[in-house]
Amino acid sequence: MIQVGIIGAAGYTGGELIRIATQHPEINIKYASSRSQAGKTISQVHEDLFALDQLQFEAKPSPDVDIVFLCTGHGASRQLLQENPWILDRKVVDLSQDYRMKDDGHSFVYGLPELNKDRIKGTNQIANPGCFATAIQLSLLPLANTRALIEDVHVHAITGSTGAGQKLRATTHFSWRNNNVSVYKAFEHQHVGEIRQSLEQLQPEDLPPLHFIPIRGNYTRGILASVHLRSSLSEADAIKLFQSYYEPHPFTRVVQENPSVKQVVNTNYCLLNVRKHGDILHIVSVMDNLVKGASGQAIQNMNLMFGLDEDQGLKLKSVAF
Repeated sequence: MIQVGIIGAAGYTGGELIRIATQHPEINIKYASSRSQAGKTISQVHEDLFALDQLQFEAKPSPDVDIVFLCTGHGASRQLLQENPWILDRKVVDLSQDYRMKDDGHSFVYGLPELNKDRIKGTNQIANPGCFATAIQLSLLPLANTRALIEDVHVHAITGSTGAGQKLRATTHFSWRNNNVSVYKAFEHQHVGEIRQSLEQLQPEDLPPLHFIPIRGNYTRGILASVHLRSSLSEADAIKLFQSYYEPHPFTRVVQENPSVKQVVNTNYCLLNVRKHGDILHIVSVMDNLVKGASGQAIQNMNLMFGLDEDQGLKLKSVAF
């Protein structure tokens, strides 16, 4: 069994990671730590995990594990690693944005399996991608891989309120979010940097501008990204290009019908629909921001790091009606 430690486990991604980990046949949760919730049971904080009424949040992390998941807030992971250098002697997956950008001061591999699967298998340190970044990159990787990103890329993407984290803010109140929708950080979202970094990995020259409009949705979880650009590809050729690229990747699927968020909530899947309208190529991408956009992808990366089947503990189980 893989002994797992989860640091910062009281937030949304921490709770989702606990939920997924308890269903994984090769995982034993050694501890879940939270400074703010130490001493409380998991079920007291994450009420949907009501069966975990014996496991308590620990105040401090312990080195007696095989892998550590960092579910701390952005900016906290670097400080945590300075205070606990032993973490870098274990396998580690950081779900914050602290190590996503290439930097001479760290050796973290960007953990998007559809881009870096072989590198993920050979490393002990993973920077888990952002949720918007995952949805948008999966819409564009096949095009970048064939140097087919020629014209400006336009993205409108909407996310549920859990994408803002658990900390209470003016724009996460139910009374503000319900029956409401709004644009934020237009053209300035922090995920643009990591998106371009990944696209440049496949298409290092002449990468066109990417114009991203993020939108707050009046629902809890899920992302829908609508991506369009001018392209000389026919619809049939574009679909074949996407199908070929994602054939070896179990969690990204090209679908014929226009997908919706409800299809992917609580799963680690991303569904892509590719259509041509005149000279405009339109890609719709849907996924769960807490699963494929965070904790599910973190487990997917763990599977690769330990040489397990990539989809272990993450498969969408069939249901008999």
